Amino acid sequence: MQKSWAVMRRDLIKLSKTPALIVTSVVLPILFLLIFGNSLQGQLKHLPMVIVSHDRGPYGIRVLEKMQALAAGPQTINITYMRDVGSALNEVRTGHCKAALVIPPDFSRDIVAGRIGELGLFVDNVDSISTATIKALTAQAIATVRSGYVSAREPKLNEIALRPSNLFVTVDYDRSLIPGVIVMALFMGSMTSGVFNWIMDRFSGVTEAYLVTPLSPWNIAGGLLGSSVLATTGEAILVLIGGLALTSGGMGGGPAALAMLCGVIVLTGTGLLAMMFALYSRASNPRLIGGPAGFLNVILFFPSGAVYPIESLPPWLHAFTVWNPETHAINALKSVMFKGADFAAISGDVSFLAVFTALMLLLAGATLKRSL
Repeated sequence: MQKSWAVMRRDLIKLSKTPALIVTSVVLPILFLLIFGNSLQGQLKHLPMVIVSHDRGPYGIRVLEKMQALAAGPQTINITYMRDVGSALNEVRTGHCKAALVIPPDFSRDIVAGRIGELGLFVDNVDSISTATIKALTAQAIATVRSGYVSAREPKLNEIALRPSNLFVTVDYDRSLIPGVIVMALFMGSMTSGVFNWIMDRFSGVTEAYLVTPLSPWNIAGGLLGSSVLATTGEAILVLIGGLALTSGGMGGGPAALAMLCGVIVLTGTGLLAMMFALYSRASNPRLIGGPAGFLNVILFFPSGAVYPIESLPPWLHAFTVWNPETHAINALKSVMFKGADFAAISGDVSFLAVFTALMLLLAGATLKRSL
């Protein structure tokens, strides 16, 4: 018993000398709950939607009132009004809005005449969760449009019809997760192929062996980062191919689209690897990787739009997504894979990733230089 107590006492003393591990065990689970809980809240809110109304009749106004009630009450949607149908559809195609509701000029006249009044609902079906919510709520809203009005003729039973139209090729839920899985592979690769090898080299003394060679610290940093980028991005491209094969999905756009996908993957992988090197370049104990890296994975992945619409996140978390590199990577991958976007459509996301990667490379190089 005394010998066991001695071993236990020594281990507790050793643990008390590494407060970072204690903080990791206590604080990070709380932060995990905060981020994860707010990233998957259940009820969607603030979904951006554009409405084009060319009808000034009573039923057209009633439709607008119903949609405004959804925006003001449960706050499921945020409404933008436009006059041009083409501009509204472009807002959906570029990802600025989730859906466009079009009220034609003869909507009220058709209902009063006893004919079927049709509404057009054009949705960004790549985001299947938002699409299902908007379709269901819009259908519920227009179902009560006739209450309080009496038409001149006896109306048909289904006098108001909602005509949903998908703007893109149908994407099932499993296939819509491929961009998120690719980014997850990049993050995991940045830990396993990148920073973990670096810390193990320091732990085993290999780093010190580099110093007796003619290599400069920048040569060492460049070589380690280069090998990690090659391994990590190669793994992510294999994940892309495997994901398309498993979901029996193709990809349009030909070589140009494939080149853009590979470019986004390489750029994102380089940025994440450089970020991990900057964070861990001075660490010497492999035990320090797990907890903080797991938390970093949560805070970057779940608010990225990979599994949940970022528009429905609480304001403080939504503000973070603007600066989240994984948000921009997933948006660019989805646009190219599922929407057939050209480079101009993803230039904003690519520009952010390029700036992020450049800053992380500078920071990683400077940190490695100081630590060697």
